[in-house]
Amino acid sequence: MPLALLALAVGAFGLGTTEFVMMGLLPDVADDLHISIPAAGHLVSAYALGVVVGAPLLAALTARLPRRTVLISLMALFVAGNALSALAPGYDSLLAARFLSGLPHGAFFGVGAVVATNLVAPERKARSVSLMFMGLTVANIAGVPVATLMGQHLGWRATFLGVSLIGIAAMAAVFFLIRPAHAPAPASGLRGELSALRSLPVWLALATTVVGFGALFSAYSYITPMLTDAAGYADANVTLLLALFGVGATIGNLVGGRLADHAMRGTLFGGLVSMVAVLLLFPVLMRTEWSAALAVVLLGIAAFITGSPLQLMVMERAVAGPSLASSANQAAFNLANAGGAWIGGVALAAGFGVTSPALAGAALAVLGLGVASVAYAVDRRRDVPAPTGHVRVVASHVPEPAEPVHSS
Repeated sequence: MPLALLALAVGAFGLGTTEFVMMGLLPDVADDLHISIPAAGHLVSAYALGVVVGAPLLAALTARLPRRTVLISLMALFVAGNALSALAPGYDSLLAARFLSGLPHGAFFGVGAVVATNLVAPERKARSVSLMFMGLTVANIAGVPVATLMGQHLGWRATFLGVSLIGIAAMAAVFFLIRPAHAPAPASGLRGELSALRSLPVWLALATTVVGFGALFSAYSYITPMLTDAAGYADANVTLLLALFGVGATIGNLVGGRLADHAMRGTLFGGLVSMVAVLLLFPVLMRTEWSAALAVVLLGIAAFITGSPLQLMVMERAVAGPSLASSANQAAFNLANAGGAWIGGVALAAGFGVTSPALAGAALAVLGLGVASVAYAVDRRRDVPAPTGHVRVVASHVPEPAEPVHSS
């Protein structure tokens, strides 16, 4: 695996840290700006909205530019957004800065995934994507806890200044480690990128992302009350347990990338089936502290096994213009975040119990299996090669050579 993938992972680490750290800083921000916790929660939504808007928009606007230039520019926008967050004088300006910070998120992952696959041989494409995503999963293990502690001891503004420095480091890494020849401007341009979105298989792959990862966020959005009210953990231990989720996500991401290079469709179906099983077991696993910790790790593994297969599947279905579709998949991921959290909240508000969001997530994972099955059927009907990470070669019929003529 080339060292250039490290540059993409550093960028992903910064993006993952700034996306999730706000959840741990909500009380500090609310106290400092004299706003309520629910109002501070809108700062999380503002970032997610920025991702949904920015992913397809920035991918389209930069369709004719060299990919290396695009990655550096997106990181520059990320640095600016986080610096403005640190300097925001009030709630409204912080809300706008968070939206700005989210704009480059999806486009960076989308374009970065295309660049990552160009850096390696065809049989290692899924692994290259998983190594870029590893920056995101490691952010949940180290970046978010460290940034949260920094915010609690030095003030929340220091956290965003620190994240800006990570963005500057990512810009330097992209500049020095990714050669222009490995990240040129796409030949298809905007027209090719837009044409890819007219494909039914692309939309089915995006729908699988929305529903499949919606299953994760239905449960994960309410993991804290499950751990405290059902498993009996103290509030002070929740941060450590969330780091365990990051450990599981990192394991699942690496395993999923390796397996997907051999059988992408099988890895996707296997990940969704494991998600159903883990979420169905949540009410049982949340009865004791040790089994609840195990449940958190297993949830991370099962969810992120599907990450690389889904990203690469969208790109392969949009072969004429993969950057826009790849970025749209990140928007789909954030729609899953919002939709899954809403569905889990409905189950909780209905009085079905503190672990009911996990059961709602299991139902979403089953629905995800259904969407993935429809996508598979459409691919077979259209004779689309099975996405295995390898090029399928079909031998044509060659006539047998004629018998030699012997003269007497």
